[in-house]
Order: sequence, then C-alpha cells, then structure tokens
Amino acid sequence: MKIGIIGAGFIGGTLTRRLTQLGHEVRVSNSRDPQTLAELTAETGAEAVWAKDAATDADLVIVSIPQKNTPDLADGIVSARKPGAPVIETNNYYPQQRDGKIAAIENGTPESVWVSELLDAPVYKVFNGIYWKHLLEKGVPAGTAGRIALPIAGDDEVGKKAVSALVDELGFDPVDAGSLADSWRQQPGTPVYGKDFGIDATVEALAQASPDRTAEWRA
Repeated sequence: MKIGIIGAGFIGGTLTRRLTQLGHEVRVSNSRDPQTLAELTAETGAEAVWAKDAATDADLVIVSIPQKNTPDLADGIVSARKPGAPVIETNNYYPQQRDGKIAAIENGTPESVWVSELLDAPVYKVFNGIYWKHLLEKGVPAGTAGRIALPIAGDDEVGKKAVSALVDELGFDPVDAGSLADSWRQQPGTPVYGKDFGIDATVEALAQASPDRTAEWRA
C-alpha cells in the first residue's frame, strides 16, 4: 500500500520503520523541512515529504502528532488521499504533561472525535495506547501465545476491516472497540491504556472504562 504518515515521533517513526519493513511504500513528514528526516529515510527507504503532501494518493493515512498541534495542520491535509482511504489517528490528550487545556475535550468530546472534526474526515483510533518500543519489537504472528491486542474505534466497517488487517500484519490482534464516539474507552486513564493485554482482557478493560476523565488527565 501507499501509506502517508504525518508525524515522525515515537509512534510515527516506529510505524515508518515497521511498515517499510513489511514492504509498504511510505511517505513520512513532520512539522519541518523534509531534510530533517534524512536519517529516518536513509534507515527505512521511506520518502520524506512536506506534511501537506503526505496524504497524496495514499491508500491509508496515519496522523501521529501532539494533540495540541492538530489545529495547526493545513486545511484539507488528508483530502488528497484515495477515495475511502482510512485515516488513522494515534494521538492522546496530555493536558498537564504537554498539551495545555483543550476546552472541547475537557467538556466531554472524545479526543478522536475532536481530531476528526478538525481534519474534516472520519478517523480510526488505534496505536494510541501501546508503548512505542513494544510496537517496534513485540509484533508476532497470529496465533502466537501472548500476542498483544490493540483496540480500534471507528465508524465505517469497511475502513475498520482495512485498519484491522494492517494491525494484524504488524503482529497484533485487532479488537473492535466500537464507534468513534466510543473511543473514550481507550483514552489515557482508562483500564486498557498502556496495557499489553490479549483479546479477552482488552475487551473486558474496554467494558470497564468510564467516560469521566481521571484527575491526572484533566487540565
């Protein structure tokens, strides 16, 4: 697949490494000049581009940037992807640790719903709760004992199947976490966040989640 990645931090950079290893054609960007990604592209064979060009003709787009920077993305930044191409967003809201107060999220809008509204595109929430080193190193074939499960929230079932197939290809068990409106179940502070659970424990943790943000994850 042609995959565009906006953001080259811990998760975006890790996905660049993993997806190129799997043979996908990756275009990666950050908030700066593409030349600043020379080391990553030399390592992986990915193509560094300006952020505004990352989604062009892509079969799938990944947005992986600090939550506070989402409003700074160019209007229509994912609109040049192929029709129906899924958009994955991996972001988390860290009000005390990084992002400051985002009023809509504080008032109850799920983080990924807020991102979807700003991108003006449907998104799928996944990869937000796994430690980047585990994403890099702990993917294993389907059926392997102890395989880590990753929840996926999103509204379109066709797109969710494509995202699930990518998660499986990366070496993790996809778990349907419901609609994008349900994506609060995997936000920071919830039972599934940051855990390397298998399928059953992931499903149970999602069911135990509360929509009330804990004190650590409020502004």
